[in-house]
Amino acid sequence: MSTQADHGRELVPRPEHTPEALRAALAVVDPGRLGEMQAMKDEAFAKAVEWQSLSPVQSWVLTWARDIEIARRPDLSARHARAKGNLEDEDPVTAREALRELSAVLDEAMKAVRG
Repeated sequence: MSTQADHGRELVPRPEHTPEALRAALAVVDPGRLGEMQAMKDEAFAKAVEWQSLSPVQSWVLTWARDIEIARRPDLSARHARAKGNLEDEDPVTAREALRELSAVLDEAMKAVRG
């Protein structure tokens, strides 16, 4: 499978919500974040043991599923990058619009993975 895709097309299929599937998808769409993913996974599992709750692990899965959803879809990825790039704009209107757009992208990705 090519990692080059037309605008709006998916780079990889949406992964299942398992650590292995999420890691495999991230390795294709954003391999530079694999270390970050592992560190967050270790922290989530440690908190799960400490808290005697699966909620930290569930949060980890949803966070990475959301981030992978953005990275695997060029349309969302482009919107995400533009919004992040404009968050610190000197023009407050541009910065506010960037914040709204970033929130919209994150919401759309979360809805897709919870779907």
